[in-house]
Amino acid sequence: MAQRKTQIAEIDPIWSRIRSEAEDAIKAEPLMGGLIHSGVLHHRTLERALAYRISLKLASGEMSEQILREIADAAYEEDPELGAAARADLAAVFERDPACHRLLQPLLYFKGYQAVQAYRIGHYLWLRGRIDLAHFIQMRVSEVFGVDIHPAARIGRGLMIDHAHSIVIGETAVVGDNVSMLHSVTLGGTGKEEEDRHPKIGNGVLIGAGAKVLGNIKVGNCSRIAAGSVVLEEVPACKTVAGVPARIVGEAGCAQPAVLMDQILHG
Repeated sequence: MAQRKTQIAEIDPIWSRIRSEAEDAIKAEPLMGGLIHSGVLHHRTLERALAYRISLKLASGEMSEQILREIADAAYEEDPELGAAARADLAAVFERDPACHRLLQPLLYFKGYQAVQAYRIGHYLWLRGRIDLAHFIQMRVSEVFGVDIHPAARIGRGLMIDHAHSIVIGETAVVGDNVSMLHSVTLGGTGKEEEDRHPKIGNGVLIGAGAKVLGNIKVGNCSRIAAGSVVLEEVPACKTVAGVPARIVGEAGCAQPAVLMDQILHG
């Protein structure tokens, strides 16, 4: 058993750490043993654990847990990028959310992380022409987690959505790598046009709570959008914008605002 744990740690240190945290959690709170065993320790890989978690959360009278789990298992097996993105998202939450003290927490308890992983399964299905199934997953993610991400939206690795209540990301939106956003963010359109109509968010962008970014506009790399702002025009890289409508009010303040989560306008 010790040799097997060493092999797992060498191959997938994130999953090895999650399993170790799970064992410690059961020792600290035995009443959580059933949940943690079924959610973590019964699975060989993070992908299998995510498939179980997603299917458990999204199952309904219209679609069984077993069918959803088979769909998710097949997606993770066919597309390794899903597992890589899941690990990057997990690391992002652990590094940026001060309320996250273990890698185990997002997997079991954080609806933002779980909603994004479910979206990624829906996006996988969308790209393969399984449109109705992708829409079903979008619907269930919205109903269960309060996060509405269109399955056609393109989202990079390392996304952290803190609290994740009332997030809306539209069909033609693009979100880069290592982006952080807080609750009630909208990446939306401005009318009824059916073409490319949603924002393009660059890498390393920090979007504050309640901010609305509307229309087919670009938000430059490593910029900051202040809480409650309404962004209607392009945002240059490494700037801070605030207000309704949003205007440039300063520099980003650091090289990686999405990582540091610094939302204060200094100076």
